[in-house]
Amino acid sequence: MIVPSLPNGEAVFLAAGVLGATIMPHVIYLHSSLTQNLHDGTRKERYHATRWDVAIAMTIAGFVNLAMMATAAAAFHFNGHTGIADLDQAYLTLEPLLSHAAATIFGLSLVAAGLSSTVVGTLAGQVVMQGFIRFHIPLWFRRAVTMLPSFIVIMMGLDPTRILVMSQVLLSFGIALALVPLLIFTSNSQLMGDLVNTLWVKRTGWAIVGVVVLLNGWLLVGTIFGL
Repeated sequence: MIVPSLPNGEAVFLAAGVLGATIMPHVIYLHSSLTQNLHDGTRKERYHATRWDVAIAMTIAGFVNLAMMATAAAAFHFNGHTGIADLDQAYLTLEPLLSHAAATIFGLSLVAAGLSSTVVGTLAGQVVMQGFIRFHIPLWFRRAVTMLPSFIVIMMGLDPTRILVMSQVLLSFGIALALVPLLIFTSNSQLMGDLVNTLWVKRTGWAIVGVVVLLNGWLLVGTIFGL
């Protein structure tokens, strides 16, 4: 029987990375913007349609992450390849273990994931700047700023896989910052009317916030004190 556990600081680090990669906090703002005029009908019908959008998207994202970890466990660890830590090593090892098609699909999936995350990050930044602080910058400058961190990593010769995981860990620290005001606003009956959060939604939401904060705090304490 497999019992999930976090035996050391590295496991906590990776868990925070998976959390940040699955629930990217800036997507909360982007999704809200994209769905404002997406559905027709009454307010309640739009609310239910948006709820289904979120449920389907998060379910697919969860299954994709689960499939990746299950594939890594079945193809690598069960065959004695426990030292694979880089994406290029994973690609090269998949071909003899499974097939050339599997390695090709893995590579194309990485390209698709990189493109989609880049687009989402850029659009979310645009929504936040234009919607929150009424700040507009030229399109070329926005694209340049988005690509700058990647060029810095390449030019400095840093480990791209480690930097990728670290960026996902940083995203996990922003989840609570996005969820707390979201829960406050959606629990306000004067603001939400009959669509205000029910009691179980409030409790579930604050419980999720507590788990995320606990995981982030655990990671910070472990990093500072070397636990």
